[in-house]
Amino acid sequence: MSDNKSEQTTGSGEKKNNRFELMSGLTLAIFAAALALNDLAAGKYGEDELKGTNEKSSALSWYQSKSIKRSLLEGQKDMVNTLVDGGAVKPEAAEAMKKMNEKLDKDIVRYKKEMKEIMLGSKTVGEKEWAQDMDGKMGQVKGAKEWEAEVVKLSNAGDRFDLGTLFLQLSLVLGAVSLVISEAKLKSTFYFCMVAMGAIGVICSVTAFRLLP
Repeated sequence: MSDNKSEQTTGSGEKKNNRFELMSGLTLAIFAAALALNDLAAGKYGEDELKGTNEKSSALSWYQSKSIKRSLLEGQKDMVNTLVDGGAVKPEAAEAMKKMNEKLDKDIVRYKKEMKEIMLGSKTVGEKEWAQDMDGKMGQVKGAKEWEAEVVKLSNAGDRFDLGTLFLQLSLVLGAVSLVISEAKLKSTFYFCMVAMGAIGVICSVTAFRLLP
């Protein structure tokens, strides 16, 4: 009888252990899949962040070039006014100087509008303020401020993806340990730690997706 009870106890223990290994293995597989998706998204949006940073730099350089051109026009206008006010311009040339001044004023206003659109973007300034074309089309400018806001969002999302990667990797390590140790209480402890770490990692990943622009 004692032998039968011993065999039943052993058989029950083996079944319980097999169920635990199956459950732990499935949980590990789920978190491994979550880690793969998290890493894939992190890589993809990391490239988008780099692209956004480059586009922001390009927009700021474009803005700076417009600013230099506007400053040159303003300097030219000041020179014309100085010549006219100082009497250095003959009366017959006064009308030509006036027309030149009007043209300079128009160009300066145009550059100001172009700079504003390059900095803020076509959508922000509105159709009435469009002044800069992109490949011959108006209203297509994505401003430096818009790129900056997108880069910030992508950076914040990237930080969350990194946290997700950390916690998911820790969960896989804890899960692997739970499978190799034999003491029942320790197995359960490591398993629940794995679930906790994995859940935090998944939450970080979901939060990262919600932060994306």
